[in-house]
Amino acid sequence: MRTALLQSSGRPGSVAENLKVLDEAAGRAAAAGAGLLIAPEMFLTGYAIGDDIARLAEPADGDSADAVAEISSRHGLALAYGYPERDGETVYNSAQLISADGTRLANYRKTHLFGCFERDHFTPGERSVVQAELNGLRVGILICYDVEFPENVRAHALAGTDLLVVPTAQMHPFQFVAESMIPVRAFENQMYVAYVNRVGQEGEFEFIGLSTLAGPDGVARTRAGRGEELVFADTDPAFLAAAREANPYLKDRRPGLYGSLV
Repeated sequence: MRTALLQSSGRPGSVAENLKVLDEAAGRAAAAGAGLLIAPEMFLTGYAIGDDIARLAEPADGDSADAVAEISSRHGLALAYGYPERDGETVYNSAQLISADGTRLANYRKTHLFGCFERDHFTPGERSVVQAELNGLRVGILICYDVEFPENVRAHALAGTDLLVVPTAQMHPFQFVAESMIPVRAFENQMYVAYVNRVGQEGEFEFIGLSTLAGPDGVARTRAGRGEELVFADTDPAFLAAAREANPYLKDRRPGLYGSLV
């Protein structure tokens, strides 16, 4: 499956403008043969927007989800995107996957909140593994800081995730995550990992771009720079199966020795 990574911060504070950006990118991605387009963390609203997070937060099945579903079905490709999710009085940092026919497939709430900013505005989610079937692949979702915890990614590996989608808002000076950690996570867990970042200055944060999709051999299939880009990479189930056969990490585990981890 060809996968498109939308590296953009959109227009912070304007859901309508960000839907336009997503629509335009979906058109380009579909024209290039992509079956999935991934947008960054908090893409629909912007990340560093303070109290507007709570004001702009919507339910997982709200108006913005309907608008994204319409974009998906009109362009004929699946979409994964970050947004602030409202559930009653609670707000989560969430990411949703919508199929090419506009069906809501999966919704994930970020479980590991980064820094005071996120802890002030969000409640952490409680489900570490959220998955859906898409075009012959089992797709899982994490958000940004979540992927830096090896236990999270290993849980996905043990649950059979083939492609781990990671909308992110990674900032300076943590570029080593995109450059080094993501390929290692993909290799040690025998999966594809798509890490899709914001760019530029936003409030107090400088987002670094460097979006990448790494394969189960630890090799980046694509890597963006520091500006707004739409980049592509292919995920190949046959290559994934061969890599899992050749790499014994998951088969050679000894879970009985790891009790101290929990």
